[in-house]
Amino acid sequence: MRTLAITFLSIVLLCACRAAPPADRPDRVLFVGNSLVYVGNLPAVFSALAAASGHAVHSDMIVKGGATLEERVADGSVARALSKHAYTTVVLQERGGDLMCAFGPDSCIRSREAVKSLADLARKKGARVVLLGTYQSLPAPSRRLVEAEASAANDAGIPYIEVSGQLQRLRAAEPGFAWFYMDGMHPGKDLVLLDAVLLYRDAFGSLPDTPDFTVDAPIYTSDSGLTPELRPADAPPPKAGTPHGTAYAAATIDRLLSVIGQDND
Repeated sequence: MRTLAITFLSIVLLCACRAAPPADRPDRVLFVGNSLVYVGNLPAVFSALAAASGHAVHSDMIVKGGATLEERVADGSVARALSKHAYTTVVLQERGGDLMCAFGPDSCIRSREAVKSLADLARKKGARVVLLGTYQSLPAPSRRLVEAEASAANDAGIPYIEVSGQLQRLRAAEPGFAWFYMDGMHPGKDLVLLDAVLLYRDAFGSLPDTPDFTVDAPIYTSDSGLTPELRPADAPPPKAGTPHGTAYAAATIDRLLSVIGQDND
């Protein structure tokens, strides 16, 4: 009987040790999406912003230009990634317009199903899941987009990080910021920063506290050469000549945070 008790106690202690991750282990975040994620390298910017504010974050991504979340369900890439690594958070971002039925009446149905499927998959692996919004430049489509994305997130039972309405406010307050890439569609440097700040607030419960920070990673353009394979955000790029590294100045961060902070007033 004593032997059984000792054996049972040993198992309990072993399980307890395994259940408690090292205190210095960084959060591991998986970004799943398309060029709205990789142009400007949002995963790397988020990690750098978090590090500058005292939080260790390792970011991976599964991305491809024009990709939909439905494709990531079908190819099993997210499932494989979740089996390979213990992610604390999974960030989903759908192709712009899918949840508004912009690609046909069935596209929004398939998109909502994909959001829910990936959310269920990640939660079963112990990860927190969020839907990061996309954006529309004009006010009326922006409102419709926010409604559609919020509804999809609610249906999947996950938090929604709204971007489009914030962008409307910030463009009015700071028209000189680099909101868009040179093609006028993809996110520019400061829109990537906005996404990273909103993700930070969602993850850590407050706005970041950093004067400035640098990003030591590829800064992808729309012509990235990326395929939907799991890769760290700071991994060497597939195409030679990809720009590397960028910096965010304190003045830019302060001006952006001052507008976002009005949400809490």
